[in-house]
Amino acid sequence: MTTAAAGSPRTYQVRTYGCQMNVHDSERISGLLEDAGYVRAAEADEQPDVVVFNTCAVRENADNRLYGNLGHLRPVKAKHPGMQIAVGGCLAQKDRGEIVRKAPWVDVVFGTHNIGSLPVLLDRARHNTAAEVEILESLEVFPSTLPTRRESTYAGWVSISVGCNNTCTFCIVPSLRGKEKDRRPGDVLSEVRALVDEGVLEVTLLGQNVNSYGVEFGDRYAFGKLLRACGDIDGLERVRFTSPHPKDFTDDVIAAMAETPNVCHSLHMPLQSGSDDVLRAMRRSYRSDRYLGIIEKVRAAMPDAAITTDIIVGFPGETEADFARTLDVVREARFSSAFTFQYSKRPGTPAATMDDQLPKQVVQERYERLIACVEEITWAENRKLVGETVEVLVAVGEGRKDERTGRMSGRARDGRLVHFATGELAGQIRPGDIVHTTATYAAPHHLNADGAPLAHRRTRAGDAAEAGRAPRTPGVLLGLPTIGAPAVAPASSGGCAAT
Repeated sequence: MTTAAAGSPRTYQVRTYGCQMNVHDSERISGLLEDAGYVRAAEADEQPDVVVFNTCAVRENADNRLYGNLGHLRPVKAKHPGMQIAVGGCLAQKDRGEIVRKAPWVDVVFGTHNIGSLPVLLDRARHNTAAEVEILESLEVFPSTLPTRRESTYAGWVSISVGCNNTCTFCIVPSLRGKEKDRRPGDVLSEVRALVDEGVLEVTLLGQNVNSYGVEFGDRYAFGKLLRACGDIDGLERVRFTSPHPKDFTDDVIAAMAETPNVCHSLHMPLQSGSDDVLRAMRRSYRSDRYLGIIEKVRAAMPDAAITTDIIVGFPGETEADFARTLDVVREARFSSAFTFQYSKRPGTPAATMDDQLPKQVVQERYERLIACVEEITWAENRKLVGETVEVLVAVGEGRKDERTGRMSGRARDGRLVHFATGELAGQIRPGDIVHTTATYAAPHHLNADGAPLAHRRTRAGDAAEAGRAPRTPGVLLGLPTIGAPAVAPASSGGCAAT
């Protein structure tokens, strides 16, 4: 029996937790299901035929969050025979059959390496009236060969690699996503062009460690070359990337950022700690001087660059002096934003068994001091832009108060969030359009522009948004890399993609 009316297509809903990698994986899950004949459920539909949880395993509360949500769905499913629940992503890769043991009403469990199996597993579970658990240990099909239902008309994620070769002691991702596997540059650029052909203006290149891109085919300068190649794509207005690892950062990438007009002057580079002793315990393979040296070079080449980061507070053995050094580096780096985390013990990582695990109250107190320090700096950095003209790519869902304030919101070229008044252009500006406006007010996490826009440019992305048309890409069917050893990671930023 199915919950769908006779002759009607089955509906689906995907619920995503975690980093940009997971968001992009969810786009592929949606594309696969729609290729298989499913239809996305309406937002208000509380009883879709299939609910897919795409999970994250980076934070300590990931398990509780998943099982809590599964528990809420149990009575809903009991009332709707034929409804199916699937769990995928990093937590599924980690817990495997444990999920079905704890929540026997789950129908399908699939891992990070076999997203493409989901439609078949759903069919098999429905036919056999039994749970299907399939977890592959290594990648067999590169995710970008899968069909994709893009969530945005104006911005798209493009994976350049999956997996990670680093051994950070706090991170569980390499054991869940596997060794780094790089795509060929031609594959990446084909996907970027396909998105631009659909009207997309901005692309973010994704990798657990984009600076090590090319390791499989023996070109340590491959990432800088890829950035420059993106500059040759007509219609591509903005290029971003996340996340680079400081240990692999090379000067040619800085030059490519500075010399390629459509590469944004924004850099998200995880710090994790300002203490060299803590970095050593984390196995981060760089020290604070190296980190600050990269920032110095970036700002020398691009004085307007906005630099963001990730910081972990309360790593095992962190002393007050270690924490003070983190604050020192934050003050010297002058970040425009920072994703901050309290250390979360994850079973299966070396850090989980280290001595000197810190008391919760100590970690919380340091975390609050870090937040205060970061916000003092980000506010000061944002105030420097008051009175300046900013180019805003209009977005959806960035401004929670937009409806009440009459503003719209979007991202400046440097990645800052801007809430802007529409003036006489109210009703004419669409998501995906470009607006130039003047910043009039600064807060720690955003800018306001309360005057009338200086200019408004309608775009193909805006046309698509107005028509309710999301880009769809069929997958770049150029295959896996053929050279190199066999094989994500990361966040808000800040999750597993943040290395």
